[in-house]
Amino acid sequence: MDYFNYRRDKLFAEGIEAELLAKRFGTPLYLYSRRTLIEHFNKLKRALKPVKPLICYSLKANGNLSLGRILVKEGAGLDIVSGGELFRALKMGCPPGRIVYAGVGKTAEEINFALDKKILLFNVESIGELKLLDKLAGKKGRKQKVALRLNPGVEAHSHRYLETARLESKFGLGLGEALEIFKIRNHFPALNIEGVHIHLGSQISDPSPYLKALGKLSSFLEKLKGFGVNLTWLDLGGGLAASYRAEEKPSSAEDFARTIIPLVKKTRLKLIIEPGRFIMGNAGILVTKVLFLKETGKKKFLIVDAGMNDLIRPALYGAYHQIIPLKKKNVKKKRFEVAGPICESGDFLGKNVLLPGPSGGDFLAVRGAGAYSFAMSSNYNARPRAAEVLVSGRKAILIRKRETYQDLIRGEIIK
Repeated sequence: MDYFNYRRDKLFAEGIEAELLAKRFGTPLYLYSRRTLIEHFNKLKRALKPVKPLICYSLKANGNLSLGRILVKEGAGLDIVSGGELFRALKMGCPPGRIVYAGVGKTAEEINFALDKKILLFNVESIGELKLLDKLAGKKGRKQKVALRLNPGVEAHSHRYLETARLESKFGLGLGEALEIFKIRNHFPALNIEGVHIHLGSQISDPSPYLKALGKLSSFLEKLKGFGVNLTWLDLGGGLAASYRAEEKPSSAEDFARTIIPLVKKTRLKLIIEPGRFIMGNAGILVTKVLFLKETGKKKFLIVDAGMNDLIRPALYGAYHQIIPLKKKNVKKKRFEVAGPICESGDFLGKNVLLPGPSGGDFLAVRGAGAYSFAMSSNYNARPRAAEVLVSGRKAILIRKRETYQDLIRGEIIK
């Protein structure tokens, strides 16, 4: 469910015609719907109300300050994976007591930053990280709360790049290794190891992997009780899918809640979840302008002004995004490859896209571009990054200026 819909053959972003915004702010342009964002967050909040979770929005999905601040005001915490994301989280006004910090490669500088800000929880991913965190917290006279990230060896049935709980993954600790750490928990005097964390991956459309992971986790928790370990937190990570195709029916917030709530209640632990894509994915679109129509012997191309530097997901792992015109035309549809201006053969936004005869100057919308889209954009080919605009009803607010050529060389030094 989102609020990018056609009215009289024109695509609207909530209460504003999208083409008017494209002409006002230029393209490529990211447009976000405030109403969609809030409704998706509150769907999870309502569905999981019986276990009163701390919902920590995954900042890596989209770290725009305005979007994050909306969620923080709604009561969200934030899931971060770097010192830079902690900096952003604090700028959004998120209380440190609602911030959890994951990631396999935390530096000493990043750990010290988070310790100084007194975040809620570190999700620790290796014995080396645990030792470093204990050393740094001890120097500060702190007693820091920690959860161990476990790798339960569960397939998420997603793209292999998006799965993070396979046994060959770099993420988390094996269950046996984690058990040994709990046995020697007193060797880390500056830490309270009081939680476990799992994260199965991203774009998980069926709740059954969570059921399997919770089953393994239940057995693990029973073993911990045998060692007198009493935990406080159960962090189930994120991974809930967004819908990218009209025919897709990923599990709803209610499906997810029905699956996990009985098992979560049995653990008697406080629940944390870290959704990103589920909240943000369908809350944004990328608007692009058609520059040229080009036919080769075998294909018809639409060359547009947005490229893989703006939206890399299709080029990176073949991700699908629905592409639609901002204005419907009553003409025969043709199949096109929608390609960008980047000097790479892999620079495309969509293949075999059925569209009603666009011409130069027409605008297209790439749907489902709220998550892992602007966040993964770059300046490749010396292209300034796009502007971002938030729509709330009939009001549109610029929440990130379009970069300029001068921005491209900021920080560089000529010698």
